[in-house]
Amino acid sequence: MKKLFGFALVLSITLVLAACGGGSDDSSGDEVEQETPDTIVMGFVPSQDSDTIADTVEPLADRLGEELGITVEGKVMANYTALIEAMGSNQVQVGFIPAFGYVQAQEQYDVEVLLKSIRYGSGTYKAQYVIRADSGIESFADLEGKIWAYADKGSTSGYLFPASQLMEEFELESATELENDFFGGTLPSGGHDNSAIAVYEGDADVATTFDDVRTELEEEYPDVMEKLDILDYTAEIPNDTISVTKELDDELVQEIKEIFLSFNDDDEMIEIMNEVYNWDAIDEASDEEYEVVRQTYQEFKDNIEM
Repeated sequence: MKKLFGFALVLSITLVLAACGGGSDDSSGDEVEQETPDTIVMGFVPSQDSDTIADTVEPLADRLGEELGITVEGKVMANYTALIEAMGSNQVQVGFIPAFGYVQAQEQYDVEVLLKSIRYGSGTYKAQYVIRADSGIESFADLEGKIWAYADKGSTSGYLFPASQLMEEFELESATELENDFFGGTLPSGGHDNSAIAVYEGDADVATTFDDVRTELEEEYPDVMEKLDILDYTAEIPNDTISVTKELDDELVQEIKEIFLSFNDDDEMIEIMNEVYNWDAIDEASDEEYEVVRQTYQEFKDNIEM
């Protein structure tokens, strides 16, 4: 990301992906029949609380459809696990998924990364630990017994990298131990902004979010920069992706890639990308860029109690 003590951690992530057998069955040598569908579905998961994302992405879907000559629909998913599963069953063909989600989708369903976001001129970012300025929390050790808010267990910056960092810092043997023994409780919030707001309002002691979620809250919470501090950061994380299913025809995939790249010269499309996911630009991506996430995920899985 299931709530306070549930280890839906990987029952919402690893088990869901394992349930269908996924891409592992494709390694037997069976060729996947590629297709040019009548309708392409693009999947989105709000990184922040947004009831309007479906309306926001509609012009993006329409423009892609016009360029392709194929109907394109935008579909808002409940969480990253649902999006990955939908791509695995080919119900969604184009997914806007973060690094962690891409690594899982590639591992299980041979999903291919096409593109990545650029923010502030960079293809990477960090996760941050958000605390109240008056909390008295000065180090990771001070987080023991506190309430941890995160957006989604499928989130790279909201969950995977901070959880892995803290497990290593305190030599914890499992994510269950991190959630239930180290922390006093957890609060899956459904959005990075929701996590920060939970800390702001005193419902949680620390939130793990992308850097810097506070800037997204200043209009509604003018004093947020004073009320909330940043305790620390994780290592660099590759930016989120536009990825596609293995069933899509190669020529169609290349066309999708070129159209998205052309949006860099279209202020209206980039404005939409910025409104949805804070993308400033779109760049080509390769699987190798996500190896650090794959390694973190593997270490993380190795420390999971099933």
